[in-house]
Amino acid sequence: MKQARRAKGHRSNRLLAALDPDDFACLEPHLEMADLRRGTAVYETGDFIRHAYFPHDAIVSLVNVLEDGRTVEVANFGCEGMFGLLSALVTRESFGRYIVHVSGTASRISFEQLNEIRNTRPGIRQIIMRYGEALLARTFQILSCNAVHTVEERCCGWILNTQDRVNQDVVPLTHEFLAELLSVQRPTLSAVLGRLQAQGLISQHRGAVAVLDRDGLEQAACECHTKIRQVFRRLLPHTYSST
Repeated sequence: MKQARRAKGHRSNRLLAALDPDDFACLEPHLEMADLRRGTAVYETGDFIRHAYFPHDAIVSLVNVLEDGRTVEVANFGCEGMFGLLSALVTRESFGRYIVHVSGTASRISFEQLNEIRNTRPGIRQIIMRYGEALLARTFQILSCNAVHTVEERCCGWILNTQDRVNQDVVPLTHEFLAELLSVQRPTLSAVLGRLQAQGLISQHRGAVAVLDRDGLEQAACECHTKIRQVFRRLLPHTYSST
Protein backbone atom coordinates (compact mmCIF):
# COMPACT_ATOMS: atom_id res chain seq x y z
CA MET A 1 0.00 0.00 0.00
CA LYS A 2 2.81 2.43 0.83
CA GLN A 3 4.54 1.65 -2.47
CA ALA A 4 1.27 2.50 -4.25
CA ARG A 5 1.07 5.80 -2.41
CA ARG A 6 4.65 6.69 -3.33
CA ALA A 7 3.85 5.86 -6.95
CA LYS A 8 0.92 8.29 -6.86
CA GLY A 9 3.26 11.06 -5.73
CA HIS A 10 1.81 14.27 -4.35
CA ARG A 11 -1.79 13.20 -4.94
CA SER A 12 -1.45 10.39 -2.41
CA ASN A 13 -2.41 13.16 0.00
CA ARG A 14 -6.20 13.18 -0.17
CA LEU A 15 -6.49 16.94 0.22
CA LEU A 16 -4.27 17.49 -2.84
CA ALA A 17 -6.07 14.69 -4.69
CA ALA A 18 -9.40 16.45 -4.12
CA LEU A 19 -8.25 19.62 -5.88
CA ASP A 20 -9.51 20.55 -9.33
CA PRO A 21 -6.82 19.63 -11.94
CA ASP A 22 -6.19 23.30 -12.77
CA ASP A 23 -5.77 24.19 -9.09
CA PHE A 24 -3.43 21.27 -8.52
CA ALA A 25 -1.41 22.30 -11.60
CA CYS A 26 -0.75 25.66 -9.92
CA LEU A 27 0.62 23.96 -6.81
CA GLU A 28 2.49 21.02 -8.35
CA PRO A 29 5.62 22.86 -9.58
CA HIS A 30 6.21 24.15 -6.04
CA LEU A 31 5.70 20.85 -4.21
CA GLU A 32 8.62 18.69 -3.11
CA MET A 33 8.81 15.30 -1.43
CA ALA A 34 9.91 15.14 2.20
CA ASP A 35 10.75 12.12 4.36
CA LEU A 36 9.29 12.23 7.87
CA ARG A 37 10.87 9.82 10.36
CA ARG A 38 9.24 8.63 13.56
CA GLY A 39 10.40 10.51 16.63
CA THR A 40 11.64 13.59 14.80
CA ALA A 41 10.19 17.04 15.38
CA VAL A 42 9.26 18.87 12.18
CA TYR A 43 8.87 22.07 14.24
CA GLU A 44 9.55 22.86 17.88
CA THR A 45 7.54 25.39 19.87
CA GLY A 46 8.45 28.87 18.67
CA ASP A 47 10.14 27.72 15.45
CA PHE A 48 9.60 29.84 12.37
CA ILE A 49 7.20 28.06 10.00
CA ARG A 50 8.90 27.77 6.61
CA HIS A 51 6.87 25.04 4.93
CA ALA A 52 3.38 23.58 4.94
CA TYR A 53 3.18 19.79 4.75
CA PHE A 54 0.65 17.44 3.13
CA PRO A 55 1.30 13.95 4.61
CA HIS A 56 1.03 10.82 2.50
CA ASP A 57 1.50 7.86 4.82
CA ALA A 58 3.06 9.70 7.77
CA ILE A 59 1.10 10.72 10.88
CA VAL A 60 2.14 13.84 12.76
CA SER A 61 0.86 15.14 16.10
CA LEU A 62 0.83 18.72 17.34
CA VAL A 63 1.60 18.58 21.05
CA ASN A 64 1.74 21.18 23.78
CA VAL A 65 4.97 20.89 25.78
CA LEU A 66 4.39 21.63 29.47
CA GLU A 67 6.98 23.13 31.83
CA ASP A 68 7.69 19.76 33.45
CA GLY A 69 8.41 18.20 30.04
CA ARG A 70 5.14 16.33 29.67
CA THR A 71 3.27 16.67 26.40
CA VAL A 72 -0.42 16.78 25.54
CA GLU A 73 -1.67 16.19 22.01
CA VAL A 74 -3.94 18.93 20.69
CA ALA A 75 -4.23 17.89 17.02
CA ASN A 76 -3.05 15.22 14.59
CA PHE A 77 -2.53 15.11 10.84
CA GLY A 78 -2.50 12.36 8.23
CA CYS A 79 -3.14 11.82 4.55
CA GLU A 80 -6.52 13.57 4.79
CA GLY A 81 -5.02 16.95 5.67
CA MET A 82 -2.10 19.31 6.07
CA PHE A 83 -0.16 21.18 8.73
CA GLY A 84 2.00 24.29 8.98
CA LEU A 85 -0.34 26.89 7.48
CA LEU A 86 -3.52 27.33 9.50
CA SER A 87 -1.74 27.57 12.88
CA ALA A 88 0.76 30.24 11.80
CA LEU A 89 -1.01 32.73 9.55
CA VAL A 90 0.01 35.79 11.58
CA THR A 91 3.13 35.20 13.66
CA ARG A 92 4.65 32.39 11.55
CA GLU A 93 5.70 30.78 14.84
CA SER A 94 4.83 27.22 15.78
CA PHE A 95 2.84 27.27 19.03
CA GLY A 96 3.62 23.62 19.72
CA ARG A 97 5.81 20.70 18.71
CA TYR A 98 4.99 18.86 15.50
CA ILE A 99 6.23 15.34 16.20
CA VAL A 100 6.23 12.44 13.73
CA HIS A 101 4.62 9.34 15.20
CA VAL A 102 4.35 7.20 12.06
CA SER A 103 7.15 7.40 9.50
CA GLY A 104 6.35 8.19 5.90
CA THR A 105 6.49 10.87 3.27
CA ALA A 106 4.79 14.19 2.69
CA SER A 107 4.54 16.86 0.04
CA ARG A 108 5.78 20.21 1.23
CA ILE A 109 5.62 23.74 -0.14
CA SER A 110 7.02 27.00 1.13
CA PHE A 111 4.66 28.97 3.33
CA GLU A 112 4.96 32.07 1.12
CA GLN A 113 4.25 30.17 -2.09
CA LEU A 114 1.19 28.39 -0.71
CA ASN A 115 -0.17 31.60 0.78
CA GLU A 116 0.28 33.44 -2.52
CA ILE A 117 -1.42 30.72 -4.58
CA ARG A 118 -4.19 30.32 -1.99
CA ASN A 119 -5.02 34.01 -2.30
CA THR A 120 -5.35 33.83 -6.10
CA ARG A 121 -7.12 30.46 -6.51
CA PRO A 122 -10.63 30.32 -4.99
CA GLY A 123 -10.77 26.52 -5.27
CA ILE A 124 -7.61 26.07 -3.22
CA ARG A 125 -8.73 28.70 -0.72
CA GLN A 126 -12.10 26.98 -0.33
CA ILE A 127 -10.69 23.50 0.30
CA ILE A 128 -8.20 24.86 2.86
CA MET A 129 -11.01 26.70 4.64
CA ARG A 130 -13.12 23.54 4.67
CA TYR A 131 -10.21 21.58 6.07
CA GLY A 132 -9.69 24.25 8.73
CA GLU A 133 -13.31 23.87 9.85
CA ALA A 134 -13.02 20.06 9.87
CA LEU A 135 -9.81 20.27 11.89
CA LEU A 136 -11.44 22.59 14.41
CA ALA A 137 -14.39 20.20 14.72
CA ARG A 138 -12.00 17.27 15.24
CA THR A 139 -10.11 19.19 17.95
CA PHE A 140 -13.41 20.08 19.64
CA GLN A 141 -14.43 16.42 19.62
CA ILE A 142 -11.06 15.16 20.88
CA LEU A 143 -11.09 17.58 23.80
CA SER A 144 -14.54 16.36 24.77
CA CYS A 145 -13.48 12.75 24.30
CA ASN A 146 -10.43 13.09 26.55
CA ALA A 147 -12.59 14.58 29.28
CA VAL A 148 -15.37 12.00 29.48
CA HIS A 149 -14.56 8.74 27.70
CA THR A 150 -12.68 5.72 29.03
CA VAL A 151 -9.13 4.80 28.06
CA GLU A 152 -10.41 1.68 26.30
CA GLU A 153 -12.93 3.65 24.21
CA ARG A 154 -10.31 6.24 23.27
CA CYS A 155 -7.76 3.53 22.45
CA CYS A 156 -10.21 1.87 20.05
CA GLY A 157 -10.84 5.22 18.40
CA TRP A 158 -7.14 5.86 17.88
CA ILE A 159 -6.58 2.43 16.33
CA LEU A 160 -9.48 3.08 13.95
CA ASN A 161 -8.22 6.59 13.22
CA THR A 162 -4.80 5.23 12.28
CA GLN A 163 -6.28 2.49 10.11
CA ASP A 164 -8.32 5.12 8.24
CA ARG A 165 -5.07 6.84 7.31
CA VAL A 166 -2.81 3.92 6.42
CA ASN A 167 -5.68 1.92 4.83
CA GLN A 168 -4.34 -1.49 5.88
CA ASP A 169 -5.17 -4.03 8.57
CA VAL A 170 -1.79 -3.87 10.34
CA VAL A 171 -1.33 -0.36 11.67
CA PRO A 172 2.02 1.00 12.94
CA LEU A 173 1.24 1.83 16.56
CA THR A 174 3.79 1.32 19.34
CA HIS A 175 2.85 0.98 23.00
CA GLU A 176 4.92 4.09 23.74
CA PHE A 177 3.06 6.14 21.14
CA LEU A 178 -0.40 5.02 22.24
CA ALA A 179 0.37 5.53 25.94
CA GLU A 180 1.57 9.06 25.22
CA LEU A 181 -1.48 9.89 23.09
CA LEU A 182 -3.89 8.56 25.69
CA SER A 183 -1.96 10.13 28.62
CA VAL A 184 -1.73 6.83 30.49
CA GLN A 185 1.06 4.68 31.90
CA ARG A 186 2.36 1.76 29.84
CA PRO A 187 0.93 -0.90 32.22
CA THR A 188 -2.54 0.65 31.85
CA LEU A 189 -2.26 0.59 28.07
CA SER A 190 -0.95 -2.99 28.07
CA ALA A 191 -3.99 -4.07 30.08
CA VAL A 192 -6.35 -2.33 27.65
CA LEU A 193 -4.70 -3.88 24.59
CA GLY A 194 -4.71 -7.26 26.31
CA ARG A 195 -8.48 -7.05 26.81
CA LEU A 196 -9.05 -6.02 23.19
CA GLN A 197 -6.91 -8.93 22.02
CA ALA A 198 -8.75 -11.38 24.30
CA GLN A 199 -12.01 -10.21 22.70
CA GLY A 200 -10.62 -11.00 19.25
CA LEU A 201 -10.71 -7.38 18.11
CA ILE A 202 -6.96 -6.94 17.59
CA SER A 203 -3.69 -8.82 17.74
CA GLN A 204 -0.49 -7.24 18.99
CA HIS A 205 2.77 -7.24 17.07
CA ARG A 206 6.11 -5.60 17.61
CA GLY A 207 5.55 -1.90 16.85
CA ALA A 208 2.13 -2.56 15.35
CA VAL A 209 -1.47 -3.59 15.98
CA ALA A 210 -3.46 -5.78 13.59
CA VAL A 211 -7.17 -5.02 13.30
CA LEU A 212 -9.02 -8.36 13.26
CA ASP A 213 -12.60 -7.17 13.73
CA ARG A 214 -13.20 -3.58 12.63
CA ASP A 215 -16.96 -3.72 13.29
CA GLY A 216 -16.33 -4.93 16.82
CA LEU A 217 -13.68 -2.26 17.35
CA GLU A 218 -16.12 0.43 16.21
CA GLN A 219 -18.72 -0.85 18.67
CA ALA A 220 -16.15 -0.76 21.49
CA ALA A 221 -15.07 2.80 20.64
CA CYS A 222 -16.89 5.95 21.78
CA GLU A 223 -18.96 7.99 19.33
CA CYS A 224 -16.13 10.44 18.66
CA HIS A 225 -14.48 8.49 15.85
CA THR A 226 -17.78 8.25 13.94
CA LYS A 227 -18.61 11.92 14.52
CA ILE A 228 -15.22 13.05 13.22
CA ARG A 229 -15.61 10.93 10.09
CA GLN A 230 -19.07 12.41 9.53
CA VAL A 231 -17.67 15.95 9.69
CA PHE A 232 -14.96 15.16 7.14
CA ARG A 233 -17.42 13.42 4.84
CA ARG A 234 -19.68 16.47 4.97
CA LEU A 235 -17.00 19.12 4.47
CA LEU A 236 -14.44 17.17 2.43
CA PRO A 237 -16.19 14.09 1.01
CA HIS A 238 -13.19 12.99 -1.08
CA THR A 239 -10.55 13.18 1.63
CA TYR A 240 -11.55 10.60 4.24
CA SER A 241 -11.52 6.84 4.03
CA SER A 242 -14.84 5.21 3.14
CA THR A 243 -13.93 2.07 5.10
